[in-house]
Amino acid sequence: MPESTAFHDLAAFLALPRVSSLALSPDGTRLVTAVQELSADRTRFIGALWEVDPAGERPARRLTRSGRGESAPRFLPDGTLLFLSSRPAADPGEGEEDRQEAALWSLPAGGGEAAQLLARAGGIDEYATAAGSSRIALGASLLPGATDAEQDQRLRDARRKAKVSAILHESVPVRHWDHDLGPGVPHVFTVADATAQDPAATDCGARRAAFAEGVALSPDGSLVAYATAVGTLPDELRSVVVVADAETGKPLRVLESPDAEFGAPAFTPDGRDLVCARRQRVTWDAPGDVTLWLASATDDRDAGRDLLPGFGQWPGAPVVSPVPGGDGAPVVYFTADEGGHGPVFRLSTGSGELLALTASGTYSDVVVAPDGGTVYALRSAVDSPPLPVRLDAATAGQQPAALPCPGQDTALPGGLTEVHATADDGTALRAWLVLPEGAGADAPAPLLLWVHGGPQTSWNAWHWRWNPWVAAAAGYAVLLPDPALSTGYGQHMHERGWAHWGGAPYDDVMALTDTALLRDDLDGGRTAMMGGSYGGYMANWIATRTDRFKAIVTHASLWNMYSFAQVTDFPAYWMRRQGDPLVTTERYERESPHLRAAQITTPMLVIHGDKDYRVPIGEGLALWNDLARFGVPAKFLYFPDEGHWIVKPNNVRLWYATVLGFLAHHVLGEEWQRPDLV
Repeated sequence: MPESTAFHDLAAFLALPRVSSLALSPDGTRLVTAVQELSADRTRFIGALWEVDPAGERPARRLTRSGRGESAPRFLPDGTLLFLSSRPAADPGEGEEDRQEAALWSLPAGGGEAAQLLARAGGIDEYATAAGSSRIALGASLLPGATDAEQDQRLRDARRKAKVSAILHESVPVRHWDHDLGPGVPHVFTVADATAQDPAATDCGARRAAFAEGVALSPDGSLVAYATAVGTLPDELRSVVVVADAETGKPLRVLESPDAEFGAPAFTPDGRDLVCARRQRVTWDAPGDVTLWLASATDDRDAGRDLLPGFGQWPGAPVVSPVPGGDGAPVVYFTADEGGHGPVFRLSTGSGELLALTASGTYSDVVVAPDGGTVYALRSAVDSPPLPVRLDAATAGQQPAALPCPGQDTALPGGLTEVHATADDGTALRAWLVLPEGAGADAPAPLLLWVHGGPQTSWNAWHWRWNPWVAAAAGYAVLLPDPALSTGYGQHMHERGWAHWGGAPYDDVMALTDTALLRDDLDGGRTAMMGGSYGGYMANWIATRTDRFKAIVTHASLWNMYSFAQVTDFPAYWMRRQGDPLVTTERYERESPHLRAAQITTPMLVIHGDKDYRVPIGEGLALWNDLARFGVPAKFLYFPDEGHWIVKPNNVRLWYATVLGFLAHHVLGEEWQRPDLV
């Protein structure tokens, strides 16, 4: 193992290239990805598009370069490469140099300069292309009172000139994760030919803002499908898929169910049907389940059918092959968490045959070659950052090699193994264990228990924000458990923890910790715990239950369940699971850590961003004040301009530096060193 890696130096770690998204040209000869790197002044990440050789023979080639960056590559049928960027146009108009909203740009198939295709006053949030048509679908917004782009521009200019920032809401929700909703109302538009002099946009309908994710065009460009929400009262809101005529905007059908949510639509090759993600709505009793659903695109008499009956895991967004299978039925690809990995699955919608194409690693951004015989995706793992790979579409259990791309040479400061345990109810449990270089019986490493957020997710992929290798470079072993509520272990794993977030999940975490500490290369006398979001909730819960850890770090954490239920960005979802705090208090009283604040003795580092709307800042402030009230040794790292995730490079550096400094003081016995600049 190398004695010095990028993870030993936070500045070098932040400078590592970050690969995301994939797009494949219509002829299958060009594969494009987006790569984020630090800006010259090291204060922000800037994306650029790179072309990757699908055959894996040539080195990757950079295609774009600008001070604002590029993202979301897609291809038109003629091979033109599209992307989003907030860079100014070649001949910017008034205020264009200060544009912060993304516009749609193009690069000709034969090379040349990038040109701005479409721009809107409120920016373009997302877009979709059609396999056999030049039509484009856009997700963009209009201010209330505007009926077209010109009116929208005038209203935005008037607000800007008057320095008005107020937003008048008449329905919920008003926030989503880390940003305010409004004043613009999201819409879906289609444009028949974006290269025309003044391309006309067809309004295909308004969307509920917090549900505005997922737009698709049929292969011939005649239909557009998108996710939105229906319902008036907060608890009635549910995600649905709308299908509209792409030329006129006329709605043709709504795919919905009173007890389910629909999203991530994808058309079949003939454009007649849709494949969507379908999730049962959560209730007090059940965490819901996720499957893929096939239904007619236009016939609302067809309720559709489950494509994955009996499949134990939760599938991600479907990707439909451009050509049907040998039986004439559509072929669908998807990923799903499974046992600490996230394979690519191939599903024949006719026979129901399901094939796991990969043996290890976690995959995303799946794209399928025009002939249906090859699949490309980004592969990552706990010990490997995302990189593009090529898969054969009909072979199970593949171990693909990465295609040449920036970010390949990432040496790690240690190794990775697994820990297995058994819960009291007999459930098999597992965790990843990151071991630092040099750990052994003669030099046991201190252990850092790190609980994931969600809680319905898994430690199975690379994380730039929650990266255990930074801690390994500082000498810590890092335990990454998948307790009850984690994905990838069947529906039973969700059900075990649903009725009590602090019950089976806590017991599982402790069981895996106890098992790990039986190893002679770990030091049971020097342990710490940390987590963010739900992992932060678990950190707070653990702090009220045991003093076995030398220090606890809690990030963006739930503290007072009663107050949280009313101020989180979507209280209705929370109350379906937790109960109305004015009526059903059972789970609040059993699960809220704040009721046991007086029992905490472990030193704690509290971290929170003021722009966090999922777990609002009040939770962090209340925890901090309770720790002060009861004399617990504690520190509060506060980010006024960050949300649920800390994303600005220098804030990220300070986050890691403060966490490592706090742990070094309380776990390793080193003198506290206040990080620079805070």
